[in-house]
Amino acid sequence: MAKVSLERLVPDYIKEFEPYIPSKPDPELKKLYRCDHLYRLNNNENPLGPPVESGAILKGLHPSAESIYPSGDSYYLRQKLSLIHGYDPDRFLFGNGVNEVIGFVIKAFCEQGDNIITADKTFAVYEWVAKFSGFEARLVPLKDFGFDDKGMLAQIDRKTKIIFVCNPNNPTGTYWDRKRLRDFLDRIEGRQIVVIDEAYFEFVDKEDFPDAMKLLDEYPNVVAFRTFSKMYGLAGLRIGYLAGSNTVVDVIRRTCVVYSVNSIAQLAASAALDDPGHIRRTRELVRTEKAYLIEEIGKLGLRCQAGEGCFVMIKLPMSDTLAYRKLMAEGVMVRSMTGFRLPNWIRVSIAKHEEMVAFIEALNKILESGYDM
Repeated sequence: MAKVSLERLVPDYIKEFEPYIPSKPDPELKKLYRCDHLYRLNNNENPLGPPVESGAILKGLHPSAESIYPSGDSYYLRQKLSLIHGYDPDRFLFGNGVNEVIGFVIKAFCEQGDNIITADKTFAVYEWVAKFSGFEARLVPLKDFGFDDKGMLAQIDRKTKIIFVCNPNNPTGTYWDRKRLRDFLDRIEGRQIVVIDEAYFEFVDKEDFPDAMKLLDEYPNVVAFRTFSKMYGLAGLRIGYLAGSNTVVDVIRRTCVVYSVNSIAQLAASAALDDPGHIRRTRELVRTEKAYLIEEIGKLGLRCQAGEGCFVMIKLPMSDTLAYRKLMAEGVMVRSMTGFRLPNWIRVSIAKHEEMVAFIEALNKILESGYDM
């Protein structure tokens, strides 16, 4: 049998890249950690699930639909977004989650020797996609847990093609207000594509929070990201989209893989847009339970970073990976933050009160028991 010559075939930037290893399915995790329940406070999922109408779509889909290819360009969804935002439908582009959309943008604008700029502690997929595509990812340290606009501007050179700004930022919850974002875009002067990732847009009700969708005509180099995974509770269906100027989206569309968004996801997302009450109910739950969590963390004497979004970060007096294992044994799953370059921090998703109470009880238990496993 011939031997495969991987040493010659695999690019150096792939050899150096560490693969992301997803966690096992919940039933396997419960067996592994010997717990009879598992509260998922790790992925910022909506504790209320999807809107009622989206759920009805999932239950009532006719079997014949399973054998038919979906709309290759999410036609009806783009028509609906056009009515909501007042833009040409061709200014929207859908993908199999925002992860795929990130790839569309990077492939559309970057070539050998180019770089992208983002923060060092933010949604990691910007960096990952750039690196495993063979492009440099320049990571600017956060300042006061927020994106450093001056630091990012200082990193720009003639090979910089894209700047990614997560607003509000995952995992810190900080955000650029309307003035700061506009000042940044004015300094860029259209020389780079500026992606504003608004995955948690629907969770924010601050008056000074900018809406990137409203900036697209004034700043045609801006690309806005939105997702149905968080507020709309459709994470399992993997559907997200971008919006931009006709010219920019036309370029990105050339890298788009058609038929990657399945029919069920398209129908459920369309139904979700018809239920504004779901946003109100989710915001109320997040507001109430976040306040409870912050208060209880304060009683434990721990530091908490709580900005916008459906999550908070907590600084622990122990290894975050150790805390993860101990909390798992109590049936509570959080996100350890070493992978975000924030060792000894954990990120906790806001959930229903029962789950928040269970987390506080489990955290208190492991703090009292000491730090040995």
